[in-house]
Amino acid sequence: MKFILTGHKGLIGSFLLERLKAQGHEPLLLIDKRDNQDIIEIGKHQLTEKADMFIHLAAFCKINKTIEEPQLAFDNNVLGMHEVMEFCRKNKIPKMVFASSSRVESKEKNPYTASKVYGEELVKAYAECYGIDYVIIRPSTVYGPFNDLTKRLIDVYIINALQGEELKIFGNENKTLDTTYIDDFIDGTLMAMEQTNKEYDLSAGKGIKASYIADLIIKLAGQGTKAFYPPEIAQPQEVELDILPIKAIGYEPKVSIEEGIKKTFEWYKKNLDEILKSRN
Repeated sequence: MKFILTGHKGLIGSFLLERLKAQGHEPLLLIDKRDNQDIIEIGKHQLTEKADMFIHLAAFCKINKTIEEPQLAFDNNVLGMHEVMEFCRKNKIPKMVFASSSRVESKEKNPYTASKVYGEELVKAYAECYGIDYVIIRPSTVYGPFNDLTKRLIDVYIINALQGEELKIFGNENKTLDTTYIDDFIDGTLMAMEQTNKEYDLSAGKGIKASYIADLIIKLAGQGTKAFYPPEIAQPQEVELDILPIKAIGYEPKVSIEEGIKKTFEWYKKNLDEILKSRN
C-alpha cells in the first residue's frame, strides 16, 4: 500500500508510520508542522504516484487553547480538513482514514469538538458525493514513551512529578479518563483501516479516575503532589467509550493503565534531560 500521512511527527503518527513501514507499506507524502509544512498548503504538492490511502492525524488538539482562541480550531481543523479532502478528490485517492476525537460524543461543546464534528461530516459528504471511502477513529487520552510536545495530560503529569511539582486535576475526585496506551492504539488503528465507511471509538474502554493516574505517577516518582482545581470550561468530567464495535473486528486492549504508566514513566525518567532541553 502507498499512503499519505499527516501528523507523522506526533505520538500517534510516529508510531503508526514505523509500524506501516515495517509491514512493507510506502509513504508517498508526509506532512507535519514540525517540518514547517502547513496542512492548509497541501494542495501545492504534486503526487508522482497514485496513493491508496490518506491518513489524516494532524490537528490542533488543545481544547482549552481553542476556547481562548477559536481561530486555532478553524484554521487547523476546519480549513485544513477542507484542503485535505479536496486533495483526495483531485488526486483520486480512494480512501481516507480520519483521526477525529472521542470528545465529539461528550455533552460539552467547544470550538475543538465542533471542528472535529465538521471533519467527520465532511468525510462522509465526500464519500457520498465523490466515492471516497473512509474510516473514522476517535482516540481518547493516548499516551506512551514519546516526547509529546503537545503537552497532553499524562505527559505533563510525569514531567511535573519527576521535578517534584504539582499534578493538577481540573475537577473532583470522581473525574475520569478513558486512556489508551500507544501500542494498543496502533493495533486498533491498523484493524480499523481495513474496514470501509465505519466509525470506531478507540480506547481501553474503561473510565479511570484522573486522581488514580496521578497517584500512580507520584508513587513511581517518589515525589510530587496532586491538587484539585475547578473544572475547565467545556471539558468532560466523566469519559468512558463504547469499544464494542472495534472489539467486534478483533481489537482487544492489552496494556493495563498500571503497566502503561510504568513503561511511559521509565522512558521519561531516562530521557528527562533531553526532553526538558527540547521544551526550552
